[in-house]
Amino acid sequence: MIRAIVIDDESLMREEVKKRIAGFFPKDIAIVAEAGNVLDALEIITKFEPELVFLDVHLTDGTGFDVIEKTNFKDFKVIFITGFDTNAIKAIRVGALDYILKPIADDEFKDAVQKAIDNKAKENGLDTSITISQDHYRGINQKRIVLKTTDGVYAVQEDDILYCHSEGNYTTVYTQTQGKILVSNHLKKIEELLPVQLFVRCHQSFIVNKIHVLKYNKNGTLLLKNKVEVPVSARRKDFTLKNIF
Repeated sequence: MIRAIVIDDESLMREEVKKRIAGFFPKDIAIVAEAGNVLDALEIITKFEPELVFLDVHLTDGTGFDVIEKTNFKDFKVIFITGFDTNAIKAIRVGALDYILKPIADDEFKDAVQKAIDNKAKENGLDTSITISQDHYRGINQKRIVLKTTDGVYAVQEDDILYCHSEGNYTTVYTQTQGKILVSNHLKKIEELLPVQLFVRCHQSFIVNKIHVLKYNKNGTLLLKNKVEVPVSARRKDFTLKNIF
């Protein structure tokens, strides 16, 4: 059985999470402790060494990001809990972390928890994910994203991305310095992480970084600095040219 703790400054929200765990996952997860602030959270993480942490973004004495940054024990999966805070949601997504929104919807809750149960391996690269998420949340160094693959966690500078190409449920991110990075996400998910000032969806299956574009070819492609040609769909041609040139 998975040991879990709930960290949220609202006691009613802690009760909601515990009630759902008892109702949906009674044989899979045991809530062993709870806390309402950063200080108490650090204490119970050290004491119980949980495998799963439900973590509120906003706490009375700091943030959920602070909790993970400060704790020495990090061999757990985390599911953030947040209200509709656009900045927090973007920060969590950029760090490739899981989250559920307040008020909690049962289906969303079950999906997030089931994902944590199915993927029993410990959370690789949690420090990297939290650092990048926290930087975004604080408005510091908002030029990196996390890409998780089957073999590791990549911290990628936005400027280093040349283009992205999707095939089915997978997207390959082509970079200058780290080569090809294959992630199990639709292109739409990747697009949500990237700034519109820098990246252009030029095709149903392609996103291009406009700082790496040299020219538009008459054959309907964009020539990049690395000599790769990226297709531009007919319906996105005017939009693409306007936003790049």
